Amino acid sequence: MPKGQPTTVPDDGLSTRQRRNRPLVMVHTGPGKGKSTAAFGLAMRAWNQGWDIGVFQFVKSAKWKIGEQNVMERLGQLHTETGEGGPVEWHKMGSGWSWSRKDGTEEDHAADAAEGWAEIKRRLAAEQHDLYLLDEFTYPIKWGWVDAADVAETLAARPGRQHVVITGRDADPKLIEVADLVTEMSKVKHPMDAGQKGQRGIEW
Repeated sequence: MPKGQPTTVPDDGLSTRQRRNRPLVMVHTGPGKGKSTAAFGLAMRAWNQGWDIGVFQFVKSAKWKIGEQNVMERLGQLHTETGEGGPVEWHKMGSGWSWSRKDGTEEDHAADAAEGWAEIKRRLAAEQHDLYLLDEFTYPIKWGWVDAADVAETLAARPGRQHVVITGRDADPKLIEVADLVTEMSKVKHPMDAGQKGQRGIEW
């Protein structure tokens, strides 16, 4: 795809302008670092274009406030104050469930995840946002808390011009099939392999 040119031009009767405005489902998966980082970089581009952004954070504890949250919420505040960029909403799906799953029972976590997905479905039906960032959403699908077929069908049938980016390891095949863009982050080296702990400004 040199210089941003597609390798093929489909015989679908669409103009170049129409093709530039087709909504995408994007998946960032794989064992490497950078899946969420890339998605939030995309969200900043979208904000600069004046898009309405909805961030829905799965898995990471609701007690954590990651760096991206501070930045995105400040950008949303800047939009409210000056009209620059676009509006931003940040939602943590569940009340503290995380990798350790220490808070609440597995049934509680499953119910929180299901309700989070139900809210996203409501917003997609209402065409509420231009960009949905579903951070770490592959995990509740993998654990069976959210039905992969329902996710794929909902995304494929979503109305309007709504872009969706999903992050997390082990993306379900149904999700990959319905996606327009799938990037797999592969790990070549990581400082944690040598015993280094995560550090401020890099991991959070």
